[in-house]
Amino acid sequence: MRLRTILLAGMGAMVLTACAKQEEVAAAPPPPPGAVAGSIAADRDGDGIVDGYYTADGMYHANAVPMPPPPPPPAPSGVGERG
Repeated sequence: MRLRTILLAGMGAMVLTACAKQEEVAAAPPPPPGAVAGSIAADRDGDGIVDGYYTADGMYHANAVPMPPPPPPPAPSGVGERG
């Protein structure tokens, strides 16, 4: 009895799937110039390094300039225990 119920449910799903309408999906527009395929990153000058990113509305935003490294630690003092 249980097998018959499972088979009936499976056949019903197959029949309903056959009648479903297939909607055509429109192709995505081409990416903006310099865009890296499959991401929002952009390489505008073509050197292989990501220069910025595109937002959902198509606006380009350049990456911020990286911060300079922190200053080096102070030199050890001449006073104190020596190893």
